[in-house]
Amino acid sequence: MIDIKFLKENPEKVKENIKKKFQDEKLPFVDQVIIIYDQKCEKLTKMENMRADRNRKSAEIGALMREGKKEEAESIKSEIMHYGDEIDVLTKEVDELEHKITEIMMLIPNIIDDSVPIGKDDSCNVEIEKFGEPVVPEYEIPYHADICEALMGLDKDNAGRTSGNGFYYLVGDIARLHSAMLSYARDFMIDKGFTYCIPPFMIRSDVVNGVMSFEEMDAMMYKIENEDLYLIGTSEHSMIGRFKGQLIKETELPITLTSYSPCFRKEVGAHGIEERGLYRVHQFEKQEMVVLCKQEEAMDYYNKMWSYTVEFFRSLDIPVRTLECCSGDLADLKVKSCDVEAWSPRQQKYFEVGSCSTLGDAQARRLGIRMKTENGNKFVATLNNTVLATPRGLIAFLENNYQEDGSIKIPEALQPYMGGKKFIK
Repeated sequence: MIDIKFLKENPEKVKENIKKKFQDEKLPFVDQVIIIYDQKCEKLTKMENMRADRNRKSAEIGALMREGKKEEAESIKSEIMHYGDEIDVLTKEVDELEHKITEIMMLIPNIIDDSVPIGKDDSCNVEIEKFGEPVVPEYEIPYHADICEALMGLDKDNAGRTSGNGFYYLVGDIARLHSAMLSYARDFMIDKGFTYCIPPFMIRSDVVNGVMSFEEMDAMMYKIENEDLYLIGTSEHSMIGRFKGQLIKETELPITLTSYSPCFRKEVGAHGIEERGLYRVHQFEKQEMVVLCKQEEAMDYYNKMWSYTVEFFRSLDIPVRTLECCSGDLADLKVKSCDVEAWSPRQQKYFEVGSCSTLGDAQARRLGIRMKTENGNKFVATLNNTVLATPRGLIAFLENNYQEDGSIKIPEALQPYMGGKKFIK
């Protein structure tokens, strides 16, 4: 959510930004919200003037009563008798207008960074850089579900009976590998100086509205019946929500956190749930990184964060590339975002395994997260990035470490988490 004062002073810039995101249907919101904001300011000024007048005349009444001028005092008292009711009406009207302003402002997308490429959807995303040589071995790489089943590590049939499509059992060494990757990701980020957290896996609606757009919420979140609670789609939601309404000392920034959580997503849309495999499922686990910092430091942390994900996957012998997300592929709160994609030797193409985003002060403004400085309070910047989301990360690992004899090579960095094993056979 952008600043209403910025919008009022720069309506054409806000409209141009909406056009860059190919959301022309939202263009009327800019003029609408300015009209409502002016109405609110007019009523607020009237209300404040009325209060000031009442206070001044109340003081006059006291002075007249002390001087024994009771008739004059009663005359003034009758003049301001109706002020209370009028102020109450104005207060209610101002609150209603403020609510309308907030509703509209939450629909207007954040101002994207000048470096973001302009494009309508993810087909216009731009490759930035490749890391590691993408190899296609001479032998065939099976489908990841077949690799897991051959190692007796995947059971989707029984998961379908217990939970439905989009769920799975991981078993034996595959389950252990899944957990080992998450443990390694945790320690990898701790070694980078991030503080480890395990957050709540459910959050209230006011936190949901603070961290994401309504469209994202409807497409992603599972609502708990008869409760004001939602299952998180990523730990970023509850990690940012932790600071709701807080005033943080400038000396306490930056706050750098890495969090583990299960994640739950409806996966509504064109992609749908994958029938056989594990690429798109309702439930997965994730190691995330979250940063709260000063606005001027946000881009430096953005570049550090995606580079950590690249470094993590390269340490597991997985070639990756970074992809700059275009304007139409950015969620409304995002200023800039890039995807980290892993190489698939089976498909001979890259696929997404993580995403890094800087959101400016959009989430902080919605949730009231400020930094206390000598020159007043300012909204902080928030950023998030995937270290590892698995089983998607597990798929990349299996394909890139699959051996001709059907075994899985365990890179040196992961061996301590696998009891010293060098291969899964």
